[in-house]
Amino acid sequence: MDAIELSIFASRLNAICDEMGAVLQRAAFSPNIRDRLDFSCAVFDAGGELCAQAAHIPVHLGSMAYAMRDIVSGLDWRPGDMIILNDPFMGGTHLPDVTLIAPLFVDGRLIAFVANRAHHADIGAASPGSMPLSRTLEEEGLVIPPTRIIVAGKRDNAQLQAITGATRSGESGEGDLAAQISANLSGVQRLQILIESLGVQAYQQGLDELNDYAQRLAISALAEIPDGDYAFTDVMDDDGMGGLDIPIRVKLSIRAGQVLADFRGTAAQVAGNINCPLSVAAAAVFYVFRCLMPAQTPACAGSFRPITIRAPEGCLLNAQRPAAVAAGNVETSTRIVDVIMGALAQALPELIPAASHGSMNNLAMGYAGAGSKAANWDYYETIGGGSGAGSQGAGASAIQTHMTNTRNTPIEVLEMHYPLRVRRYALRRDSGGAGRHRGGDGLIREFEFLQPASITLLTERRRHAPWGLNGGQPGKPGSNQLNGEPLAGKVNREVKAGDVLTIETPGGGGWGNIETG
Repeated sequence: MDAIELSIFASRLNAICDEMGAVLQRAAFSPNIRDRLDFSCAVFDAGGELCAQAAHIPVHLGSMAYAMRDIVSGLDWRPGDMIILNDPFMGGTHLPDVTLIAPLFVDGRLIAFVANRAHHADIGAASPGSMPLSRTLEEEGLVIPPTRIIVAGKRDNAQLQAITGATRSGESGEGDLAAQISANLSGVQRLQILIESLGVQAYQQGLDELNDYAQRLAISALAEIPDGDYAFTDVMDDDGMGGLDIPIRVKLSIRAGQVLADFRGTAAQVAGNINCPLSVAAAAVFYVFRCLMPAQTPACAGSFRPITIRAPEGCLLNAQRPAAVAAGNVETSTRIVDVIMGALAQALPELIPAASHGSMNNLAMGYAGAGSKAANWDYYETIGGGSGAGSQGAGASAIQTHMTNTRNTPIEVLEMHYPLRVRRYALRRDSGGAGRHRGGDGLIREFEFLQPASITLLTERRRHAPWGLNGGQPGKPGSNQLNGEPLAGKVNREVKAGDVLTIETPGGGGWGNIETG
């Protein structure tokens, strides 16, 4: 292919992922998928190598790119099959993220896969929202190993019922799974049209050329980083089970466009649920280095070939079963980004920004009563904060940063579906760190409960502020309050009608010393 043909080829693959996402969003039942867009879609080759992805959730996409080879190699694929999984130690991230994978056969030959991953607010945990304070994986809900839910084109309704029956979500959960199935069917159909229009040989040649092009761009971009070893350490506030100041350490070894990220020295896996499977850690590493590559770099396996990741088995970032991982996917992945960027700031001081708010500020809540199932409800959201300032300007305020890319749930949607009233939704003024360029401000989101409920908060940067760079000041740490009384960063509480929950998210770090200008 010449340059124009290769660009068109890449765009057609990306368009398939975009269309899968559009189908999933429009067919989904839950606000978590339909309104917050907490899902991702991608195309893979027959060996599980990433071919294309939509601009969805970095932690979803990077982890799928890292883990798909092991997933697909361990199964006997047949035309018309589709599997479901959420097991973090078998290719998933955390249990609420449910992944569906479908193969594409052409003339009896396995050619490709399409996949989507979506966050379900209820996956069967004891606490509503399925993001509990947990010590083991089994406490976090239903664990689904790779399981066929469509066999030779026919749905296994008994298997689907077994999955949805383990949750409280009823029709909403069934509808979301149906939307995920439809998204994959759409992807298979569109990809088959593309492959048949080109021919299998030309399609696979196009993938080879696309990966080689992405690898060249990646190496060229990473070669701009001065060769050397760069180390950095940051900490997690706590694990929710009494462990405090849990270190994450990295040493980046960079040589001629090749990167080794070595996490030796990171804490061992902990009692709480901030542990990560290695695929989640890889997603965070991939994300940071992808940000250094040109915008036109194809989102395929070739762009990650120059990056090697090492993390000892049993450490926080390569946890082993049955470690709890619910918050690892959301909070620890975000801190890994901070650690990688802190190391890179030594090599690229004018390019790397200060730390952003450093937490997805997870809020899970709902009601699980003994009465009518219709009265039960589950809700989950992430809340934005301030981004870090950089050499070129101030950080953005009230925004999702780094490993998440979701929207907020509109107040009208939230109040229409759940017994909640949003009393305040505002900028947290002056929460960004001071500096020549100021960090972005965080958010204040305040809920009044109209009925009794259970809430779980999984938040970070409540004890340790997002750091500034080059003399810039740190952003303000976040704060959680119930009826004006402080709450811990990771906590579960029962609330009654009239109670008010206030979440103040951190601001981003500032950049540059004000005095030196």
